[in-house]
Amino acid sequence: MSAAGFGRALRAEWTKLRSVRAWVAGLAAGALVTVLLGLLSAAGSHTSCGKDGVEVACPAPPAGPEGQAVSDRFYLVHRALRGDGAITVRVTSMTGRIRRPDITPGVRNEVSGLTPWAKAGVIVKESTRQGSAYAAVMVTAEHGVRMQHDYVHDVAGRPGRVSAGSPRWLRLTRSGDRLTGYESADGRQWTRVGAVELPGLPDTVRIGLFAASPGDVTVTRGDLGGAAVAARFAQATATFDHVGLDGAGTGLSGDWRGDDVGVDLEADGTPHHPGGFTRSGDTFTVTGVGDIGPSAEGRTVESTLSGLPAGLIVLVVVAVVSVTSEYRRGLIRTSLAAVPGRGRLLAAKAAVIGAATFAAGLAAAAASVVAGTRLLRGNGNVVLPVSAATEARVVVGTAVLAAACAVLALALGALLRRGAAAVTAALAVTVLPYLLATASVLPLDAARWLLRLTPAAGFAVEQSVPAYAHVLGHYAPQAGYFPLPPWAGLAVICGYAALALGLAVLRLRGGDA
Repeated sequence: MSAAGFGRALRAEWTKLRSVRAWVAGLAAGALVTVLLGLLSAAGSHTSCGKDGVEVACPAPPAGPEGQAVSDRFYLVHRALRGDGAITVRVTSMTGRIRRPDITPGVRNEVSGLTPWAKAGVIVKESTRQGSAYAAVMVTAEHGVRMQHDYVHDVAGRPGRVSAGSPRWLRLTRSGDRLTGYESADGRQWTRVGAVELPGLPDTVRIGLFAASPGDVTVTRGDLGGAAVAARFAQATATFDHVGLDGAGTGLSGDWRGDDVGVDLEADGTPHHPGGFTRSGDTFTVTGVGDIGPSAEGRTVESTLSGLPAGLIVLVVVAVVSVTSEYRRGLIRTSLAAVPGRGRLLAAKAAVIGAATFAAGLAAAAASVVAGTRLLRGNGNVVLPVSAATEARVVVGTAVLAAACAVLALALGALLRRGAAAVTAALAVTVLPYLLATASVLPLDAARWLLRLTPAAGFAVEQSVPAYAHVLGHYAPQAGYFPLPPWAGLAVICGYAALALGLAVLRLRGGDA
C-alpha cells in the first residue's frame, strides 16, 4: 500500500472513531476520571507544622545549586579562604550515638553506633547558607571514602572504616572553580578520589572540617503488608589532627569558628540536638547531626496522578471495543476489503487509537499536575521542586504510557476477538501489577520484579525524584520508586504493545478474520 493509501486508511479509522459517540465519550471520561481523582486526593492532603503553639505551613526544604530539594544540616568548623588553597587532615576516629525506642517510658534510650552514611571530613563551601554550593571529601561509617558535591553527586574512594589503628588522611584543594579530593593511608602516598567544577564559586569561600549523621532509618511491615518508616536521631563525632591549611598569610583570614548549619530551634530559641566542637592544639573533635544530600521530604508532582490507574481502565475499554465491535458485528471483512493489506489495517487502527489516547492522556496529565500541585501547596504541603524538563517528561511520559496501554489493549482485542477477555487481559498485565506492587501487599522483591517484567514497568516514567545511592531511604514502589529508569520502564510497555500488535497482525494475515 502506498503512503497515500495508508493515509486514507488513517482517515477512515479516524472518522470511524470520532463518529461513535460512546468511544469519544469514553476517551473524555478516561481523562476526566484521571483528573478528578487526582484533584480529590490532592484536596484531601493537608499538612501543617507547629510553631510557638500555632499551626503554620511547613517550611520548604532549601534548594541546591541544581534546583533539587536538599538536606543541609551539619556541624562546620571553618575559616575564610580567598582564592586558591587547600586543607589536609588526618581522621583518627569516628564514633556516634543512635536513639532507639525507649525501654522505660520517659527515659531516653541511646546506644553507641553509627548510621551507614554518617560522615566526617573536609569541605569547601560557598557560604554557611543552606543549599549553597560545596565539595567535600569524607570518611563514612560503612561506605569508605567518598567525594561528594552539590548534594546529589557522589564518587567512591577506597573502602574501609576509620579506627584508632587505621586512620585516614584527606585533602581537598581549590584552584578557581575546580575542587580536587585526595585520600591517603599514611599522609605521603596520595590517591585522587575525584575532581569537580563548581561554576560561579565566589572568590571567598568557607574551608574547614565537618561532621554529620543522617537519622537511623528503619522500615517495619505490618500484618497487612503495609510499611512504616521511621527515622530516629543519630549523631557522629570525628577526631581530626594534623590539620594543615595551604594559603596561610595570603588567602586565609580569621580564626577557626563553629557553625551548626541548619540547626532546628526550639520555641525558646535553643538549638534542638546541637552539634559542637572542641580543640586542643591541632586536634579537633567535631560532633554533628543531620545530612548533606538530597531531600525527599515532601510530595512529588506525580502524586497528583493518582487517578491514572482508574482512568486507564476506561481508556483500555475504549481501545478494546474499537476493534472487537467489528468482529462482534461482522464488520471486520468490510474493513479489510476497504483497506488492502491486513497488517496495515491494524497499524492504522493502532495509530488512531494511540494518537487519540495520547491526546486524552496529555490533557489529563497536564491538568492534574498543574492544578494538583497548586492544591497541595495551598493545603500546606511541600511539593518537591523538579526541573521544567522533568515535569514535562512526567506529563508527556504519562500520555505515552496511556497510548501504549491503548495500543496493547487494541492488539489483545484483535488477538482474542472477545471484549471481556481482552479487557481483562489488558488490565491484568498493566493496571493490576502496578496496584499490587504499590499497595504493599507483596514482598518488596516480588513487587520490583513485577515492575521490571510486566507492562506495568511503564509507570516508571512518572517518577520525578530519583533514588540516590548515597542516601539511605525507603526506595520501594509504594514510596514512588521504581526499579527501572523512567524511559527504560516506558520502553518495556512499548515493547509489549509492539509484540502484541505483531502477533495480532500474524493472526490476521493467517486468514483468520
